[in-house]
Amino acid sequence: MFISITDQCYRIVELPQRPLRIVSLVPSQTELLVDLGLEDHLVGITRFCEYPAGLIDKIKVVGGTKKVIASRIWEVKPDLIICNKEENTQEIVLACQEIAPTYVSDIANLDDAMEMITDLGKMTGTSFKAKSLVNRIKINFNHFEKEAHSAINALYLIWKDPYMTVGSDTFIHDIMERGGYKNIMDGASRYPELTLQNIVNLNPQVIMLSSEPYAFNDLDKKEFEDAFAKAGSKSPQLLHVDGTYFSWYGSRLKNTVDYI
Repeated sequence: MFISITDQCYRIVELPQRPLRIVSLVPSQTELLVDLGLEDHLVGITRFCEYPAGLIDKIKVVGGTKKVIASRIWEVKPDLIICNKEENTQEIVLACQEIAPTYVSDIANLDDAMEMITDLGKMTGTSFKAKSLVNRIKINFNHFEKEAHSAINALYLIWKDPYMTVGSDTFIHDIMERGGYKNIMDGASRYPELTLQNIVNLNPQVIMLSSEPYAFNDLDKKEFEDAFAKAGSKSPQLLHVDGTYFSWYGSRLKNTVDYI
């Protein structure tokens, strides 16, 4: 069964048959492949592929998302490699496509995620499961968006030293907006850097402190409380949030609405 598909970076991916040995270099897409029933076909993952729990103890780890060991990928003899434009580097993609057909996703919003899930279903012979998952996610979000929400001005932080947030052209921004949060950095570049004083001046109603890639803690929370108090301003609501529900664009999306 010959399969030809155009990935989200407009590259033609051709598979002579349904892939039986898959390497995934994207944690959220690794979880998706497992949920599509393909765990037995995974032969290589990254050290950040922590879900489902215990996966890295069973499947060969070929490196991280920004640095892989090409020899390890060669060793597992994949017939499909899954990458992402933002999470992996161009060098990684170029190296991978020398080894096996390589699909590269490029996710900026929920629609892109739905397209990627559909693509992976087509390539792996799991279209029925993929379509069912897409429909479930769409129904959840459609129902959520039809409910009355007063937009809450929010700042979502992903990093410290320097503080980094998210601009408009990001998947996190799209999920925030669909969830009733008005991204206070709407219109800014993808990942703007901010000082503590910048954050105080923005005066958001809510600050979301993500669990990844930097895991904000209670000491960080107190730092914000002290900064707003020093400026004579009321502290915004400070929320520790599980970043996977805002930034993972695979099957975890089926639970995102309930989480928000």
